[in-house]
Amino acid sequence: MFIPHTDAERKEMLTALGLKNLDELFSDVPDKYRFPELNMPKGMTEMEAREFIEGFADANVTTHDYICFLGAGAYDHYIPAAVDSILRRGEFFTAYTPYQPEISQGTLQVIFEFQSLICNLTALDVANASHYDGATATAEACITAYAHFREKRKKIILSGALHPQYREVVHTYLSGIEDIEIITSGEEQPPLSDPAKINPLVDENTAIVVLQYPDFFGRIVDFTQIITDAHQKGALVCMTVNPIALGMLKTPGEMGADIAVGEGQPLGIPLSYGGPYLGFLAARKELVRKLSGRLVGETVDENGKRGYVLTLTAREQHIRREKATSNICTNQGLIALAATVYMSLLGKNGMQQVSNLCYQNAHYAAKKIAGIAGFQVLTPEPFFHEMVVQCPTSVEHINHHLLNEGILGGYPLENEYPALRDCMLLAFTEKTTKGTIDLLCEVLEESKHE
Repeated sequence: MFIPHTDAERKEMLTALGLKNLDELFSDVPDKYRFPELNMPKGMTEMEAREFIEGFADANVTTHDYICFLGAGAYDHYIPAAVDSILRRGEFFTAYTPYQPEISQGTLQVIFEFQSLICNLTALDVANASHYDGATATAEACITAYAHFREKRKKIILSGALHPQYREVVHTYLSGIEDIEIITSGEEQPPLSDPAKINPLVDENTAIVVLQYPDFFGRIVDFTQIITDAHQKGALVCMTVNPIALGMLKTPGEMGADIAVGEGQPLGIPLSYGGPYLGFLAARKELVRKLSGRLVGETVDENGKRGYVLTLTAREQHIRREKATSNICTNQGLIALAATVYMSLLGKNGMQQVSNLCYQNAHYAAKKIAGIAGFQVLTPEPFFHEMVVQCPTSVEHINHHLLNEGILGGYPLENEYPALRDCMLLAFTEKTTKGTIDLLCEVLEESKHE
């Protein structure tokens, strides 16, 4: 055990506690648990430890070495070198939490710029300083709606085409709320049924309807009428969106959505074994006092100079715990910086170009795959950068064959959607060029004969 205190410091601490030695400090812990025998391996030198860990790393498959067509919520996009370069600057990498604005102006300005960019992307009025990931942000949107109606509306409606893991997180987050009712639309319908069938479920007890755009299967649906119909019943509507898709598609704000949330991983954030990622949340200004998480505002100091501060902090659990909308009172500051740098580097035209490449690559792939005997594209047009492909054999068999050829295959859908047996979700980004798509199709053709 390493204790980083001197003997004098330990003696001073024990005297203040009225104790004679360290053993008395742990007297409440039963003897059998106090100092257990740890079956630890023999110690290593730094050189030996590095070689040992690198041996594990070498066993991993990464997108640096393999072509990736795996998506389902996390995507292999190109990350400009400037993102990591700025991210690792000491001023940001070791920044103190921005509760003290006088020493955190750089961090606060970055968060403010992030919020502004998310508002521009979604065409909504206000955005918070970020959440842990897209699933968390979706759950927080549901809590925001519940609080907005002062807990009088108890029904939450989730689209059946919402990411299944997001639906699980919503159920977990809201499980402690008494009498809450969470309904998933289309559970009795085929997975690729019309998402408009969500409307009959909306009534005067509905707090929020959660839609995904493009949906989990990649389909692009204009939800304007669905949102209008939900508003007529007094419900709020949240759209879980892909930020890259918003480079070319109609925005949540244009459709009339009240809240937009999403996973910010496509915005310059590596796959990183599933995280850390970035959840964003934007809303109409009428909901600002019910939003969870931090908000950064722009102001002026006593000398008239521009400055940035945390604002509306009375909403947060560290100040008014019993009246807080949420227990979230932090944000993914460093990851939000990466997204801010990425969006700033690309600008409006760059975002449009990346979005268009994803769209065009996916549609080129769909035509090629549809021409392979035994394979069928089930996702109807229009779709963004993902589609459902029916395979002639099991997805496990095909993905194993693809892996042997240096290709990471699609996401098997059967576990979440039993009706989609032998179906995979394939993703295409700006990195999946015409050449890599042609190679994918060649290997898919070969897999039928293996």
